[in-house]
Amino acid sequence: QVQLVESGGGLVQAGGSLRLSCAASGRACYRMGWFRQAPGKERTFVGSITWTYGTTSYADSVKGRFTISRDNARSTVSLQMNSLEPDDTAVYYCAGRLGMGGSPRDKGDYNYWGQGTQVTVSS
Repeated sequence: QVQLVESGGGLVQAGGSLRLSCAASGRACYRMGWFRQAPGKERTFVGSITWTYGTTSYADSVKGRFTISRDNARSTVSLQMNSLEPDDTAVYYCAGRLGMGGSPRDKGDYNYWGQGTQVTVSS
């Protein structure tokens, strides 16, 4: 089993920044992903990182504004979000995939999910 707990969400003005964290415990995951879901919309890929090599991948909509990092010693993955826009408003979820392979962008390839944290960007 893997437990994932997100933190760091909140309300911010457009152009501002937030940092989300995901604390992982239990079995070691190969890849951690961040996804988001706006009201009435599907859950979509934001970015991902592998624990061992730190290989990252980002959605085009956040590339250059968001950065994912990991702290292996603390088993924590962070999502630094800069230049936030109202369209970034969503519940953000942390996800973990146990095995190698799969697609970083496919939510179906992740085995475990956190409870989500709300991010609201006001205009």
